[in-house]
Amino acid sequence: MRVTIIGGTGHVGTFLVPRLVTAGHEVTVVSRGQRQPYRPHGAWRFVTTVSADRQAEEDAGTFGARIAALEPDVVIDMICFEPDSARQLVEALAGRVRHFLHCGTIWVYGPSAQVPGTEEQPRRAITEYGRKKAEIEAYLLDQAQRHGFPATVIHPGHISGPGWTPINPAGNLNLDVFQKLADGDTLMLPNLGMETLQHVHADDVAQVFGAAIANRSAALGESFNAVAATALTLRGYAEAAAGWFGQVARLKYLSWEEWRRTVDETDADVTHTHLEHSPHCSIDKARRLLGYRPRYSSLEATAEAVDRLVSDGQVRVNEST
Repeated sequence: MRVTIIGGTGHVGTFLVPRLVTAGHEVTVVSRGQRQPYRPHGAWRFVTTVSADRQAEEDAGTFGARIAALEPDVVIDMICFEPDSARQLVEALAGRVRHFLHCGTIWVYGPSAQVPGTEEQPRRAITEYGRKKAEIEAYLLDQAQRHGFPATVIHPGHISGPGWTPINPAGNLNLDVFQKLADGDTLMLPNLGMETLQHVHADDVAQVFGAAIANRSAALGESFNAVAATALTLRGYAEAAAGWFGQVARLKYLSWEEWRRTVDETDADVTHTHLEHSPHCSIDKARRLLGYRPRYSSLEATAEAVDRLVSDGQVRVNEST
């Protein structure tokens, strides 16, 4: 089939594009042309690339027509963050595509209640990003149910893998956290370190998209979580990460108010968002309907990302350890 991916050179697209090409699809990637895939692959030689400024074309009301003109059978939208953006595409593609896949987020669920959470749980988003993604999801699934628009929504967790910084055991993106663990220094964690994170390797997210396309009848009008099979506590994550460097984690726990005073405001805000959500989502639906079998555990996904950080010199390793 002819598959058009909007934003296909990012984290997930790096793995999704080769998967689709290998499966025999004719792939077109639409992007601003400012980023190369995180990992080279020979499949990219067979990909058609189209340069487009989505924001400018949406403002002009032409972006949906631009995508429709490519005559795709399948459209995968990796970078839709505004409900109006989704509406423009649906209006342009209705009756013209066999399948439309939207990249959502587990943030649509808000704070975890019963875990592992399923796709049937209420949407209680508490961030603007999560609320907009939940609105997009509701719109797409309503269009599927009322008008037969062939939509599927995929909700990734904390996307990880080589080439970018994973959420660390303190729930933020500060590389000093991994450096402390590598050096055997004391790492301070908020509360008792029992809040959770749920990483997923970008290739496993790509697997869910590919499986949804291959199992179209089961995927239409549905949402699926794309996460690793289990979540990690901050404490367990820190202990495992220290072991990657041949260290035993030296952890100290502080109340939230004490802990936030030990980091800058940006790190504190990012950590608070992750702790407030403490995601732990189920993959049973994707396993049952799509045959999803994640290749990576949460720890394996983050370990691969950290290995790259070490190779790139962003995290230093004491050779004596």
